[in-house]
Amino acid sequence: MIKKIVIANRGEIAVRIIRSCREMGICSVALYSDADRMSKHVMLADEAYNIGPAPSKESYLDLDKIVEATVACGADAVHPGYGFLSENTDFARKCEAAGITFIGPRAETIDQMGDKISARKSMIAAGVPVVPGIQRQLESAAEAEQVCSEIGFPVIIKAASGGGGKGMRLVRSAAEVAEAYTSAKSEALASFGDETVYIEKYIEEPHHIEFQILGDKHGNIIHLYDRECSIQRRHQKVVEESPSPFLTPELRQEMGRTAVTAAKAVGYVGAGTIEFLVDKNRNYWFLEMNTRLQVEHPVTEEVLGLDLVKEQIYIASGEPLHLKQTDVIQRGHSIECRICAEDADNQFMPCPGLIKQITEPNGLGVRVDSYIYEGYEIPLYYDPMISKLIVRATTRKYAIERMRAALDEYKITGIKTNIPYLNAIMNTPDFVHGTYDTAFLEKNEEAISTYRLGNHPEDTELIEDMAMIAAQINYLVMQEEGATTPAAAPTGTLNRWREFGKRKGVLGM
Repeated sequence: MIKKIVIANRGEIAVRIIRSCREMGICSVALYSDADRMSKHVMLADEAYNIGPAPSKESYLDLDKIVEATVACGADAVHPGYGFLSENTDFARKCEAAGITFIGPRAETIDQMGDKISARKSMIAAGVPVVPGIQRQLESAAEAEQVCSEIGFPVIIKAASGGGGKGMRLVRSAAEVAEAYTSAKSEALASFGDETVYIEKYIEEPHHIEFQILGDKHGNIIHLYDRECSIQRRHQKVVEESPSPFLTPELRQEMGRTAVTAAKAVGYVGAGTIEFLVDKNRNYWFLEMNTRLQVEHPVTEEVLGLDLVKEQIYIASGEPLHLKQTDVIQRGHSIECRICAEDADNQFMPCPGLIKQITEPNGLGVRVDSYIYEGYEIPLYYDPMISKLIVRATTRKYAIERMRAALDEYKITGIKTNIPYLNAIMNTPDFVHGTYDTAFLEKNEEAISTYRLGNHPEDTELIEDMAMIAAQINYLVMQEEGATTPAAAPTGTLNRWREFGKRKGVLGM
């Protein structure tokens, strides 16, 4: 069994991994940049080591520093989390060469499935349906124009490497092809160091549905059912849920079997995700495979009662899966909202800064995966996601109600967050009825804005500042009138401030 794990990541996922290690009696080692010296994962880990300056390329993306730190501290494994080096084949190979267990799939599998062109070829060979497109890289804008005319518009030009919406351009007409080709290549090179792009047919307003899979070193592979990830902004997921409200039980079983077929085709080992596009007629196609843990993995954990990080560690230790496919049963419904330090009223501009106060929701079926605390200053160098709010309930209706209540309870002051925006999504009819697809945010922009203006007319921090000012003035009034406690104050004093609070919407009365 693995005894000591270096977490080659930061933020909430590093905290998440450390907690699983602690339950398993495994020593955890945090790595941190200069900007993360006071981060929660550094405080929680059994050991912590600085690996360089704040910029990611000089710290969390520096393969050699991480391998050196792992060897120096005597750890026998590295968990890469998601993002950063989680799908970097050079890193996986360097770990292997140094005798370190990489908690993830084999390097050759990451290579095969990380390159989208190679992945498409593998899936076609395995009989898995793929989105129509080409299985080669584009060499010129002229070739792109020819392919587009053959496939038919709309199409999407995509980077062969990476993900997260980088290096992707939607093309609806011949006039857009040349510029889209050039900009997609440029962004792909800047983001992934690889300018290779290819073309797929663009499926209009599909559902983005993924299946979690687990594979061990003994050839056993199972799926852990589905997650609906269709609420996206600029190809970045915002809200996820499990199970999908769109799939029928029959289609869910069929897609699960297809996901297992896809994973077996590449001899997959570890936790991974098969992503599908599903059109309005419930036709589905393989989109890509993520050879790592996903941000949204908690919704799967909640409906199955599993700890996916522990499963990853058991698999990396060489243990066979302790579950058969028939043992895996979805129970209830789970929803996850990504809480980000960003200003939804200003084009979602990141808002790093000092956390003045936090009130986290809790109670039955509520989970917060976070790395922030009062007095912590969010650095400007990294992704704006600061926590994930996850709820579970017996039905989807109850899960939505629970999420609304949890979002209302979640208070963070000192920075702007997208919490009011997420609350508006939870109250939008298309989401409530489960009748949404990847165009949800565009279709419901007005409804979301209307809800926010009607229910969150003022900034949270401003409201709390007003409440503190009112309390201070009330205290001074009591002092002037000779009262030492609220109970001793003249009746009219307190009533005056209650009426003020009602009129301004500060007090919930």
